[in-house]
Amino acid sequence: MSNIRRPAVAGLFYPGDAAELHRTVTELLAAAKPSTATQPKALIAPHAGYVYSGAIAASAYARLTEPERIRRVLLLGPAHRLPFRGIAVPEAAALATPLGEVPVDRAALAHIADLPQVHALDRAFDGEHCLEVQLPFLQERLTDFSVVPLLVGDADADAVAEVLERLWGGPETLIVISSDLSHYLDYDSARSIDARTSAAICALRPEAISTHQACGRHPIAGLLTAAQHHALHGEQLDLRNSGDTAGPRDRVVGYGAYAFG
Repeated sequence: MSNIRRPAVAGLFYPGDAAELHRTVTELLAAAKPSTATQPKALIAPHAGYVYSGAIAASAYARLTEPERIRRVLLLGPAHRLPFRGIAVPEAAALATPLGEVPVDRAALAHIADLPQVHALDRAFDGEHCLEVQLPFLQERLTDFSVVPLLVGDADADAVAEVLERLWGGPETLIVISSDLSHYLDYDSARSIDARTSAAICALRPEAISTHQACGRHPIAGLLTAAQHHALHGEQLDLRNSGDTAGPRDRVVGYGAYAFG
């Protein structure tokens, strides 16, 4: 397949060797708490290096109790490297990781191209990690699927929700929001602010979450707004920080995993 976007952070955020990556992700998923709950419509998962947040992300993907039903994943995350207004879409026909290539649903992108907040901005994806680190979990958990990659810049909740509504679909469509929580606070301060953020996420209250509380605040706000419209319920699956996993406790990053159904 031509026009494939190669991985930017393989070997940095996650293993660059296919066999090692497969082993890492399957072990993380196996260690996650099993679930018999109804398959969620949407997930929020963190996007740090796997040594820091992989276990928390795995707790979200372990909630996919009927993975064979999912054929399309709307994957949204915050733009870390390029400031822009609106929502960026790539030019790529596929996104690659060491585990293989995931086709981009170009028809879905064409279906939202008329929205004023949606822009073809391929360079926004250069070096960006927030969507890429979710792909190996999706590749290991799902069977045959495409992805709709959306990087969210300066966009309000309604603008993001409009895109989600346009592509909402049925049980074949999963929404994944990629976001970490607080950044570089001390351990106790992070636990306090992340607890408040987590409560707001579960209560579907986007107005109670600032960009200082979650780097993916804008895509989260869009999801919570759409979740209100569809009468979904939010559930916290895991809430920890890098001080709990693989880092010191003087400057931590918060991680949460959530399911909506």
